[in-house]
Amino acid sequence: MSTIPDDIFTEPEDVAPDTLANLGPLRRLAGVWQSDKGVDVSPKADGPERRVFREHIRMEPCDPQANGPQLLYGLRYHIHINTPEEAITFHDQVGYWLWEPATGLIMQTIAIPRGQVVLAGGKAAPDDKRISVEAKRGDTRFGICSTTFLEEAFRTDYYRIDITFNDDDSWTYVTRTDLAVRGKEPAFNHHDTNTLRRVGPAAPNPLVGLLKDGKAG
Repeated sequence: MSTIPDDIFTEPEDVAPDTLANLGPLRRLAGVWQSDKGVDVSPKADGPERRVFREHIRMEPCDPQANGPQLLYGLRYHIHINTPEEAITFHDQVGYWLWEPATGLIMQTIAIPRGQVVLAGGKAAPDDKRISVEAKRGDTRFGICSTTFLEEAFRTDYYRIDITFNDDDSWTYVTRTDLAVRGKEPAFNHHDTNTLRRVGPAAPNPLVGLLKDGKAG
């Protein structure tokens, strides 16, 4: 049975402007984060390769977003990763973390400059210390879209990230990406893990600043 209301056009009027105060379980992700102890295990021609990496993440709140009656609060993020032995980019990623207070839906969007985008989803309560989202190839709601080369050579069938919020204000993630590598069986579990520590606070979303200045209208 559908939970979508009959009126799909009218946006909510009682929208709280302060995103940081309405992010539910995502509020602990807001800010600037860094670590040099990440571990990546990826497929290579000669077998799995383990790399240690440095990671910098910036997550800033965006203004509340509405799809008709659906109200979302979120963080816009940028991830940049390199390795101790190379100054060039090892991985670059942008996207959003989104929270729907009415349903407990959490979402992560992913875009990487190698021709791949992902929308992953899950459910969580406002004070959960662990959150997870996942996506599957072919799912029209929470799915994975890749270029022809990636589809044929390194097809991504499944993605999942599990995040644990630690008591010392850090957070730890583990990602799993099932890669169907051409000529190899079974699918390769490409996985990464890291513990991020805060190096800067998150700035308020733009609407909050406009309201304080009396410029919103």
